Amino acid sequence: MERRSKGFYVLAAFFTLFLIFLYGPTLTIGILSFQGPQGGLTFPMNGVSVHWFKDLFQEQAVGDIWGAFRRSFALGLMVMVTTVVVSVMAGLAFRKRFAGSAVLFYLAITSLVIPSILISLGVGLIFNQLGFKIHWATSGFGAQLTWTLPFGLLIMFAVFNRFDKSYEEAARDQGATAWQTLRHVVLPIIAPSLIGVALFGFTLSYDEFARTLLTAGSYNTLPLEIFGMTTNVTTPVIYALGTLTTAFSLVIIGVFLLVAWVMNRRRTRLGSDAGKGGI
Repeated sequence: MERRSKGFYVLAAFFTLFLIFLYGPTLTIGILSFQGPQGGLTFPMNGVSVHWFKDLFQEQAVGDIWGAFRRSFALGLMVMVTTVVVSVMAGLAFRKRFAGSAVLFYLAITSLVIPSILISLGVGLIFNQLGFKIHWATSGFGAQLTWTLPFGLLIMFAVFNRFDKSYEEAARDQGATAWQTLRHVVLPIIAPSLIGVALFGFTLSYDEFARTLLTAGSYNTLPLEIFGMTTNVTTPVIYALGTLTTAFSLVIIGVFLLVAWVMNRRRTRLGSDAGKGGI
């Protein structure tokens, strides 16, 4: 049996500590959310129950949890769709060099290195100066796109850099128009990447705090609502909310992965059927 080196055990210990640091707080919140009715915000637990989850669905003395959730969900969908559409269009446009393409590319991704709070402040100031109302669906939407679009663009650029143009040439040889080639050839091939961009767009928006802080207006998104609750809620109900939102995020990720798996299996089956047909 091969003996492990000391370096292996050091790396294993470091990785274990990293996992504890990464997931420990989430697991702790999950456990404390099942405190009994008389439980507090810390250990030891005072009984075990789902009391605080039930309390979430009652009228709260402070805040608007479910209104904030609906706003975050709607905003996430808006950002997701916009990110996917713009990223695909930009990816297609950047397949050919044009004047100023490099400058435009760097301008598009510069927002990734600018502090998020400055983006939020800048967008809020612009809306104020132009006389527009600051609202989560307008200024908040625009501020979040400065965060999600660069990721979408980078993914699409990488995808199209590896894309085999012979598929498009074959489609055109068969008489397909540019739109038919895009719809029936290009999009099905890059579909798994589109799902990745959509997942990035939704989850980054759903979780965004800093870029929404000064651009949401009078109505909080869920991250802002949770932050506000930390200053005035002294019961495990906030842990229950954190556990539910984490579970919701995992469900969303699972749905996207399931869709990607189904699409991949369908594409594999179609390819296999086409191969058999050609024999």
